[in-house]
Amino acid sequence: MPMKTFARWFAASLVLALAPAHAASRPNIVLIITDDQGYGDISAHGNPILKTPHLDRLRSEGVRFEDFHVSPTCSPTRSALFTGRHEFKNGVTHTILERERLAPGAITLAQVLRDAGYATGIFGKWHLGDEKDHLPSARGFTEMFIHGGGGIGQSYPGSCGDAPGNKYFNPAILHNGKFVKTEGYCTDLFFRQAGGWMKSQKEAGKPFFAYIPTNAPHSPYIARPEDAALYDGKVPNKALAHFYGMIHNIDANVGKLMADLKDWGIERDTLVIFMNDNGTAAGEGVFNAGMRGKKGTAWLGGTRASSFWRWPGSLEPASTKALAAHIDVFPTLAEIAGVALSPEVRGQIEGRSLLPLLKNPGAEWPDRLLFTHQGRWEKNADPNQSKFRMAAVRNTRWAMVSEKGGSRPDWQLFDLSKDYGQKNDVAEEHPEVMRELGAAFDQWWADCLPLMVNEKAIGPKLNPFAVWYWEQFGGGPTPRDYKRMDPARSVPTRKPSGGAKGRKNQ
Repeated sequence: MPMKTFARWFAASLVLALAPAHAASRPNIVLIITDDQGYGDISAHGNPILKTPHLDRLRSEGVRFEDFHVSPTCSPTRSALFTGRHEFKNGVTHTILERERLAPGAITLAQVLRDAGYATGIFGKWHLGDEKDHLPSARGFTEMFIHGGGGIGQSYPGSCGDAPGNKYFNPAILHNGKFVKTEGYCTDLFFRQAGGWMKSQKEAGKPFFAYIPTNAPHSPYIARPEDAALYDGKVPNKALAHFYGMIHNIDANVGKLMADLKDWGIERDTLVIFMNDNGTAAGEGVFNAGMRGKKGTAWLGGTRASSFWRWPGSLEPASTKALAAHIDVFPTLAEIAGVALSPEVRGQIEGRSLLPLLKNPGAEWPDRLLFTHQGRWEKNADPNQSKFRMAAVRNTRWAMVSEKGGSRPDWQLFDLSKDYGQKNDVAEEHPEVMRELGAAFDQWWADCLPLMVNEKAIGPKLNPFAVWYWEQFGGGPTPRDYKRMDPARSVPTRKPSGGAKGRKNQ
């Protein structure tokens, strides 16, 4: 048998091995990703206060990755998730200022699934570009129900921003190019819309990819009153009670989703994945699973994420300690869906298919290097001046972190086999490890630099979502709007609407 033919046969046989007679050979796929909920913000991971029974069940009934990593902030993680490669190679080096826009030449997971016959829908937060040629509808999604910018009610200079006046209750949502004025709490709305769409695809007999990226529990921390009340007085402050209340609401929606899939008769034909986009933004003071750092940092507390994969009848519940990452999701789902990737897409993807681990969590898994960088240097600045600022490179055993460096490194080394909390710097004891990891980081950085295509990008005078909203419903910009969203400025002129805490918490 020719080698290429054998390779295709082997890949197909792995997919079929996961799909017994009762399950669809091309499963429906539901990918849920929450915003700013850390690894420790789940009761099954040891949180002593927060209760998440439905997420705990999802975790217990599937394959869970115990050492799964993402980027330190939102747009970067989403970029890597949808392309299978590090965010800097997609031009995504920030969460605002046009540097959140996914590079036009990148091919997305949604595109390859759509082209393979899947219905593709997004319900919630996109945050990879708000102009028409960057919207999900231009990047492979056939159904779009989204807010703008990095969060509901947020607006920043240039292209990144939501509809004017939006709040977590009753927001105006862009649905396939037109705004709809909704009624209800944001997370409930996204799951409800996704559920109706999934049911319609089931009735049409078409496999679907439903992407549900909630804006919760991102700040401003505003939960439904009944959800926040569950934690009021049990945590240090009301903001954290609302943060936990928002997660409680997510948990309830995940429970309803799983019940619906069973009621519709497609539970065993549907792969449900749950993950979060970066470390916790608010919960580290209560519980952080023994990790150092939080959202926005290159410490493990900034990158370690939940990753639960539930497919009843096809995946046996188990845990794996293999080092995995967001860049692995694209090749994994493409393989499970039986998609033959073009040479161009294969050349783009840096991640690995997790299929061997999903089939056998103890499977052999060669060691690897993962690279983390906060990005977020000032607009029009030389990236090289921030090369070693809040950056890291790691493999299974070692993590090398430069927290306060700039153009020069300030590396510290941690032996994760003994010190997952990253408390003891052992750099002086292992110079050979420092040299090896340092050289790998230098090469990675050199590879990224020419692909940072958004560094000099200039955005529109006003946020597109605001302009489209005014065109549809009337009204228009005031002098204050122009001042607030002036793309010539490198930072916002005031806090974004809705009370978010500016660049630091994006």
